[in-house]
Amino acid sequence: MTAVLSAREVRMTYGAGPTAAHALAGVDLDVGPGSLAVMGPSGSGKTTLLHVLAGIVRPTSGSVTWRGQDLARLSDARRTALRRTDFGFVFQSGQLLPELPAVENAALPLMLAGAGRRTATARAAEWLGRLGLTGLEQRRPGELSGGQGQRVAIARALVGEPGVVFADEPTGALDAATGQEVLRLLVSATSAAGAALVVVTHDDRVAAGCDRVVTMADGRLVDDRRTTPAAGAVPR
Repeated sequence: MTAVLSAREVRMTYGAGPTAAHALAGVDLDVGPGSLAVMGPSGSGKTTLLHVLAGIVRPTSGSVTWRGQDLARLSDARRTALRRTDFGFVFQSGQLLPELPAVENAALPLMLAGAGRRTATARAAEWLGRLGLTGLEQRRPGELSGGQGQRVAIARALVGEPGVVFADEPTGALDAATGQEVLRLLVSATSAAGAALVVVTHDDRVAAGCDRVVTMADGRLVDDRRTTPAAGAVPR
C-alpha cells in the first residue's frame, strides 16, 4: 500500500500526573488510497485520531506526515490553509450554513480559497449534479431532506479536489436506508475523485462498505483488516 498520510507514535494526553487521560497512546497508521473505517466504542480515541490526522489538533507527541510535511510542525495558519485545499470534511449533522442555498454551501471551500463566486458555484453545481441533486441547487438546508443535506456536504468536501476526505459519523443522523445510500455515494464519489476516505463510525454496516477497517480501544489500534463485500453492504 502506498501511504498518502502517515501517523507515527502519535500520542494525545490531556492533563498530567495520575489523572492524565491518554486519548491516543502511541498510534501508527498509514492511510492509503481507498476507504478506511475507524471503529471503536465511545472514548476509544477514534474521533481524536481523526482530528489529529486532519491537522485540527496537534498531538502531544509523534508525527503526522502529509506530502512530506509534518502537520504538527506547521503553523496554525498553514494547517488551516491545508484543511481548505488538501482535506475535505463530512460531519454527522452536515454543518451546512442555513442561510445559504445548496450550491453556495457546496462552493464555500473554493470561495474561501479565493475562487470567484461564478467559478466556484459552477464547479459546485457540477458536483451536486453528480450526486443526484440537479434542480435543488437553490434550496436551503431547511428545504432538504437529511439525505439530501448530506449529499450537499459530500459535494462541499470534494469540490476543492482534496487528497483525503474525513467523515465523522456521516450517517449517524440518518435512517438505515438513507444512511446506506449516502455512504455508497460518499465511497464512490471519493474514489472517482481520486481521494482517500477516512470514516469514523461505530456502525458495522458503515464499516462493511469500506475497503479497510481499523479498530481502536483505549487509544490504541487493536485490529487492522481488509474487508470483503457482505450481504447488505454498500456496493463498491
